[in-house]
Amino acid sequence: MPDIRSQYTDQYMFYGKHTPQELAARYDTPLYVYNEDLLRTRCRDLVRLSDHAGYGVNYSVKANSNPALLAIMREEGLVVDAMSPGEIRMNQLAGFTAQKILYISNNISLAEMQNALDHGLLVSVDSLSQLESLASLHPGGRVMVRFNPGIGAGHHSKVITAGKDTKFGIMPEDLPQVLALLQKNTMTLAGINQHIGSLFMEPDGYLAAMEVLLRLAEDLPQEVFRHLEIIDFGGGFGIPYRKYDKQPRLDMADLGRRLHALITSWAAKTLYKGRFLVEPGRYAVAECGILLGRVHAVKNTAEKRYVGTDLGFNVLQRPVMYDSFHDVEIYGPAHAPRTPMPQTIVGNICESGDILAKERLLPTLHTGDILGVLDAGAYGFSMSSNYNQRLRPAEVLVQSDGTPRLIRRRESLDDMTRCFDGLL
Repeated sequence: MPDIRSQYTDQYMFYGKHTPQELAARYDTPLYVYNEDLLRTRCRDLVRLSDHAGYGVNYSVKANSNPALLAIMREEGLVVDAMSPGEIRMNQLAGFTAQKILYISNNISLAEMQNALDHGLLVSVDSLSQLESLASLHPGGRVMVRFNPGIGAGHHSKVITAGKDTKFGIMPEDLPQVLALLQKNTMTLAGINQHIGSLFMEPDGYLAAMEVLLRLAEDLPQEVFRHLEIIDFGGGFGIPYRKYDKQPRLDMADLGRRLHALITSWAAKTLYKGRFLVEPGRYAVAECGILLGRVHAVKNTAEKRYVGTDLGFNVLQRPVMYDSFHDVEIYGPAHAPRTPMPQTIVGNICESGDILAKERLLPTLHTGDILGVLDAGAYGFSMSSNYNQRLRPAEVLVQSDGTPRLIRRRESLDDMTRCFDGLL
C-alpha cells in the first residue's frame, strides 16, 4: 500500500478521485475533508429508524453548520434546529424554511427571542423565567418547553445534558407552574423536548428517557394536550471513535425497532397526531469528516517522542476539552522506517495542553507525513477558533462523483482583522 495506515478510508474510497496528499497539496493544511456519500448514508440510517407517519429527524446544527452539508441533509429529509442568530442564518443559506427550523436555546436575551420570532420560528424555553420572558414578547403565542427527564448519558460530564447536575431543562415536577404561566399568558404549548447527553452507545437510557417525556405528555390536561404538535426526544446518538480497535457501532436496527414500537403504540393509545422527533447531531456528520494535517517536526524528550503538527486545538478542540479519542491515519511513504512506537501528537498552539493524541502506539511518524484525524465532522470546525491568531482552515466536500469541491475557503489575515476596520 502507498500509505502505511489507511485501511479505514480505503474501504470507503473516502477521498474519491484524489489522494489525501493531493488534497493537502491543493488546499493546504489543516484541511477539513467531508465525504458526501457517507453523510447521506448516516442521514438515511436516522430517517429509517421508523416509518411512523409523524416520525422525523431534527439535526442539531451546532455539530457542523456548513451550509453545503446542511443542504445535503435537507435533501435527505431532515429538519434542523438553531440556537443562535448565526445558526438561523446558516440554516436559511442551506434552504430551510421557517417550518423546518426549531429554535432550541437556553439563557437567551429578549432581543434574541424577538429575532427568532421575527423569523417565524417556534421557540423552545428551558426555564420558568425564560417562559415568562417569551410570554412578555409573545402573549397568546406558541411555545416549546424543554424538560429535564432526570436521566443523563454521555462520554464526559461536560456533555451530559440531563439529570440533577446540568443547567438544562425544567424538572417534570414543575409542570404545574408551566401550565399556570401558559394559562396566564394564553399561550399554546406546541411542543415539548428534552436531551439526555451526547455519545450514547447503548439505547436503553435513551428509550427510558423517551418514556419519561411521553408520561409527562400524558399528564397534560386534555385541553393542552390536544394542541401539542411536537414531541422531541433529543439526541446523543454515538459513533465508534476507535475504528482501528473494531469498536462496535450503536445497534441502529435494535434502536429503530424499539423506538418505532414505542411511538406507534403510544400514539394509538393517546390518539396523538403530531410529530415525534429525534435530535442527533454527531451521528449524522462525525464520520463523514476527516481533518488533514502535516507533520512539521519530531523530537525526543527524555523517553518520549513528540510529533509536532499544524493540528492545534484551534482547529480541533475535542481532545483538549473532553479528553476525546480520535483515531489517526498516516499517509506517507512506506519505505521510511515505520516501527510502531508510542508517540504523542501535538499541535502548534502555545499551550502545554495542546495534545491531539497522547502516547499513541503508531508506526513511526516523520516530518512531511500527512495525518488524517478520523471522525472529525462533528464538533470539529464548528468549535474551531482564532486562538494564537491562527487562521481557521478550509473545508472541502468529496462529492458522490469523487471530485472535490471547496465549500469554505481558508481564512485570510484580512478576514481576521476586518472587525477592526476603521477603528484603529
